[in-house]
Amino acid sequence: MRTTDGPGWSLIVPLKPLRLAKSRLADVAGDAARPSLALAFAEDTVAAALACASVREVVVVTDDPLAGGRLARAGARVVPDAPGLGLNAALAHGAAAVRAALPDAAVAALNADLPALRSAELLRVLRAASEQARSFLADAAGVGTTLLAATGGAELAPAFGGASRARHLASGAAELLLDGVPGVRRDVDTAADLRAALALGVGPRTAAGVRRLTAFAA
Repeated sequence: MRTTDGPGWSLIVPLKPLRLAKSRLADVAGDAARPSLALAFAEDTVAAALACASVREVVVVTDDPLAGGRLARAGARVVPDAPGLGLNAALAHGAAAVRAALPDAAVAALNADLPALRSAELLRVLRAASEQARSFLADAAGVGTTLLAATGGAELAPAFGGASRARHLASGAAELLLDGVPGVRRDVDTAADLRAALALGVGPRTAAGVRRLTAFAA
């Protein structure tokens, strides 16, 4: 049995159908390799999250059969995207699935595109989040959000997409002002983001995927 540090967190990881994922990486990955790279990001993210001592489970919300199968075999619980109404509806659905059994569960939405995620960094973030009812971590650009957490039965109320940092602040969530957690902040949407993640050190699936990108000069 895993010993947890603080509450046993359920992390909600949303993943859109792979054919639609990471469109801004098409210039370096092409339409053929782009879905595989998006899956590699998600696999490395989920693996690092599952290895974190404070994480009780990782719940992946997706309708993609390939991604769902691979991530389930990696140890994630896969929940179909029943609402089918976009990212925030998928996250709320995942949180509701967790709290149907555990109403006061600590839940956190985590981006699926964090290939440089480190379990120790995530542990620091979740420790800080455990002291707040709702809290979030801004992305590396300081514009978006990579993690949104809710404890003690507080509603997750996700507002991801675009300038989500401002929306989460306006909603009353506390911003987690932590240094030394670059892997939790580094989501990947563009070639520049991918290079920044590679500089931090990415997981094995992403590293293998990038090696196959002949058009990408890291």
